[in-house]
Amino acid sequence: MKIITLIAFVAIATSSFAQTPEENAKAMKQVDKLIDQKDVERIIKTLSDDNMQGRGIYTPGIDKAATFIASEFKNAGLVPASFDNDGYRQSWETATVTPVSSSVTINGKAVAADSIRITTSASAVNWNNDKSVEVVYLSADKDFAKQTAEYAKSGKKLLIIVDPKFAPMLLGRRGGGRGGMKVNDNQVLAYVVGNFGEVKSFKVDYAANVTKRQLFNVAAMIPGKANNGEYVVFSGHYDHLGMATGNRILEKDTVVDGKKVVLSRDSIYNGADDDASGITAMITLAKYYKKLNNNQRTLIFIAFTGEESGDLGSGHFGEGMDPSKAIAMFNIEMIGTTPQWGTNSAYITGFNRSDFGAILQKNLAGTAFNFHADPYTTQHLFTRSDNWALAQYGVPAHTISTVIMEGDKRDKLYHTVKDEYKTLDINNITATIKAVALSSRTIVSGQDTPTKITDLSRN
Repeated sequence: MKIITLIAFVAIATSSFAQTPEENAKAMKQVDKLIDQKDVERIIKTLSDDNMQGRGIYTPGIDKAATFIASEFKNAGLVPASFDNDGYRQSWETATVTPVSSSVTINGKAVAADSIRITTSASAVNWNNDKSVEVVYLSADKDFAKQTAEYAKSGKKLLIIVDPKFAPMLLGRRGGGRGGMKVNDNQVLAYVVGNFGEVKSFKVDYAANVTKRQLFNVAAMIPGKANNGEYVVFSGHYDHLGMATGNRILEKDTVVDGKKVVLSRDSIYNGADDDASGITAMITLAKYYKKLNNNQRTLIFIAFTGEESGDLGSGHFGEGMDPSKAIAMFNIEMIGTTPQWGTNSAYITGFNRSDFGAILQKNLAGTAFNFHADPYTTQHLFTRSDNWALAQYGVPAHTISTVIMEGDKRDKLYHTVKDEYKTLDINNITATIKAVALSSRTIVSGQDTPTKITDLSRN
């Protein structure tokens, strides 16, 4: 009898965090009270307005957007979370590099120019058997992607001898990324393709024109009541494609869900859905949790820059944070349209890689809203958005979205000048924001801790 009682007690204890439909309904009333659709409309209209000039990186428009986001944080009473500098802005320097000349000699023999790839933010490199340079070998039996990622994070001066097997993968890459590389003049990666045997001597000469500029995320936080060093991240990206040039301007009106969407023809990529909708959600959630003011874990709200240019902002954030303290990441990307399941629904990328999605769905029991697993796995969305910055370290970091990426109803406004405010489903945006607010509460309160991600495949 005692054993049966003990088993029953354990069963009750292990299910104590399960939310009943009645509890969820009660919490939803509070969500409805604190999240105002008119404010949602105001924020997204502002971010996608023509005067933001498409929020292209390194433009006055993105600076204006960053200032607006910071003002929303400040007015809501959130404290800066830049971690390293400038108020709400988390800034760093980037370099756009145009190589002028390069030459490499290995063991006294010149290497063909098309077998050389040098990556650095420095304007000049002159090595002549320098002892500060480490010679490493990227042999055919190694994982190319993993190894080159480790080189990039090393901060070292490396002469990398690359097996010819990897020549197409290495020499086909664009240097510095679309938005430039992070400035670190002390790091130089000199890749040389070929079979040279043991490197006994080397000489490297390189020159480039380098333009250095600033990029910045916008970050705020609500310190946790428990003060335990654990944090939960809510994010989105506030950059977009900027202004159109030449044949990038689309000339035809677009049909969405059988209805003709007639928009003013212009050259601005407003990015209303991509990702003003996600930033609007992130800001709204920041205000919501500040009003509640009962979060046990520290909450970080961050607008990333440079997602469209290779996840530059989230990459910088991920490098600077201690992933062991990150409990979860709610990255919100493109929630402005109705998903394939209809209203009151959204999907979560990498759904089966942790129990993050299961926790969220549990907290929605009894409501009209449902989270689904990402149905577009061939698009590799889990590794293509800003959540990957923390997911690659095992953090249960996932993206929430509604955009249709495949099939007859695939979003035809994606990355076009017609992604404007008037095409959005504001009701579903608001419903999605409320669903995130409701479903995140046990993670924010410390009741639930999602399992770490172990499947780090890029599929």
